Amino acid sequence: MATIKDIAEKAGVSSATVSRVLNYDETLSVGDDTKKRIFEAAEALDYTKYQKKRAKKKGKLAIVQWYTEKEELDDLYYLSIRLGVEKRAEEEGYEVIRFFQDTDIDTTADIEGIVAIGKFSDSQIERLTGWTSSICFVDFDLLDRKLDSVVVDFEQAVHSVMDYLTKKGHQRIGFIGGQENYGDRSSTPVDKRSILVGNYLRRLSLYQEKHRFIGSFNVTSGYHLMKQAMEELGDDLPPAFFMANDALAIGALRALQEAGISVPEQVEVIGFNDISVAKYVYPTLSTVKVYTEMMGEAGFDLLMDQLESNRRVAKKITLSTDLILRESTT
Repeated sequence: MATIKDIAEKAGVSSATVSRVLNYDETLSVGDDTKKRIFEAAEALDYTKYQKKRAKKKGKLAIVQWYTEKEELDDLYYLSIRLGVEKRAEEEGYEVIRFFQDTDIDTTADIEGIVAIGKFSDSQIERLTGWTSSICFVDFDLLDRKLDSVVVDFEQAVHSVMDYLTKKGHQRIGFIGGQENYGDRSSTPVDKRSILVGNYLRRLSLYQEKHRFIGSFNVTSGYHLMKQAMEELGDDLPPAFFMANDALAIGALRALQEAGISVPEQVEVIGFNDISVAKYVYPTLSTVKVYTEMMGEAGFDLLMDQLESNRRVAKKITLSTDLILRESTT
């Protein structure tokens, strides 16, 4: 694992700044450019795949991200996927054009294909596929529309967490999740984690609506949702919480620490994604490891397969996950 010093040297900042940024210290006043350097350095140092020699330039690829650059810093999941795509593109000699949610997409640009990261509305999908038919969606299952997709096995991931917690004897399990909107605000995508957790607990007659809290997928929301849970539930606060992503979990840990509730002795916390930051917070975060860099690589490789074989049959790649246990669980 890369050290704080390693990240500081790569990002060109002090170790103290790195530590405070990785722990989402709200009292630290640094710009988004500095945060971006630190987070990208942490992700890059965590990326252990052998890198090939850089190939000769072959053309341009577009990466379309459903997040803004600022939102990427709040939820490193999509930043990590993007870096996976970019590293493979660099290895294979492709120039990358990045488009974020709040930037205009130049659909007249001459490109070989698109890797689209995140969730997109029907009108957005039509616009992208109208630009080029060579496209792969990462973290969005569009196989039913005959479009290449790379996704995570959410059912396996959620069951691994819930099996772990229920086998430890937990009868009350809290869930803190997030809700998102498509970039054009046309509708709200469904978060499978929330549905799967609810279905799992209902099968065991353990589901309680009062133990479910939904906000946004960021640290601030996790902090406020845990404070809400503590205020509303009091002594009935569940001794275990499953968070829909690591950013929510990091915020929840801070709220618990401020309230003097020890983790994991009084409340166990499990996140989702295993972003690089999860190893640097205190206590270190137990989480579901999603192989985000591999998702980006797989999206790039599916796109290359389209371009090289000229196939017309859509493919979907589903990646498994691993439950990583650290200090936030006993």
